Amino acid sequence: MNYIVFDLEWNQSSDGQEKEIKEIPFEIIEIGAVKLDENFQLKDRFNHLIKPKVYHKMHDFTRKLIHIKMEELENEKYFPEVMEEFLDWCGEDYIFCTWGPLDLTELQRNMRFYQMSPLTDRPIRFYDVQKLFSIGFEDRKTRRALEHAVDVLRIEKDIPFHRAFSDAYYTAKVLSRIEPPVLKNYSFDVFVAPKSKKEEVKIIFDHYMKYITREFDSKEEILANREIMSVKCYICKKNVKRKMRWFSANGKYYYSAGHCDKHGYIKAKVRIRKSENQKVFAIKTLKFISEEEMMALKEKRSKSKR
Repeated sequence: MNYIVFDLEWNQSSDGQEKEIKEIPFEIIEIGAVKLDENFQLKDRFNHLIKPKVYHKMHDFTRKLIHIKMEELENEKYFPEVMEEFLDWCGEDYIFCTWGPLDLTELQRNMRFYQMSPLTDRPIRFYDVQKLFSIGFEDRKTRRALEHAVDVLRIEKDIPFHRAFSDAYYTAKVLSRIEPPVLKNYSFDVFVAPKSKKEEVKIIFDHYMKYITREFDSKEEILANREIMSVKCYICKKNVKRKMRWFSANGKYYYSAGHCDKHGYIKAKVRIRKSENQKVFAIKTLKFISEEEMMALKEKRSKSKR
């Protein structure tokens, strides 16, 4: 299996949200990637600018960050042709790797705008190297800039940052330093949510369990679903003693907690999200917590009632 480490640069409306095209708020203008083999050795490179069709004036932030002028894109190919070349270059057996979760989502959003065939009909398993760096070298929670990781790992800065290929290049360098046990921590892109129970994702990591549900017509259906709203120990597979009823401070995240006699306190979190076709689905996580974290959750619940 190969690792396709890619990065995107995109432009957006320079006239604010009033002139933004909702179907494509970020228009990709550059794709850069490196292909690594199973031993994380460099196999190939991909780098291509893209001629825009939607936003023809460079946003000030984009221009200052990546130093690309609109005139440089005039003789380039449009996104669909470059994307086909990129997918051909990727080959058959690979996994995507990115710095943070946004690039894979925006890649698919651009593909949908141009009515291209989707990458898949369900969530995509990929490596979020930003998350892996935090798990392997920091506190598991903090998300750092790419250059920070490069500095921490003392990777030579031999090309400038903030272009698609260079950021993919440095992301690949960081990925090659990740220890094998950390690589068990996959991420899932949910631009395409599961459509059926068969397509749902249930996976147990070292420190938590994740469940990505199928789509539902309403939030109320999710909250009434016993499987989603139950709290079980994902190790014992048994119901736990409920210590806290479900609560929410904002109607988007829902929390509950219980106690397993064998494994201790367990926190349940359900996040409800809208899918691209305006239905809803849930991402549920179960995680063991300390007694101090349990007390903090109780305090959070108390504040939500005020």
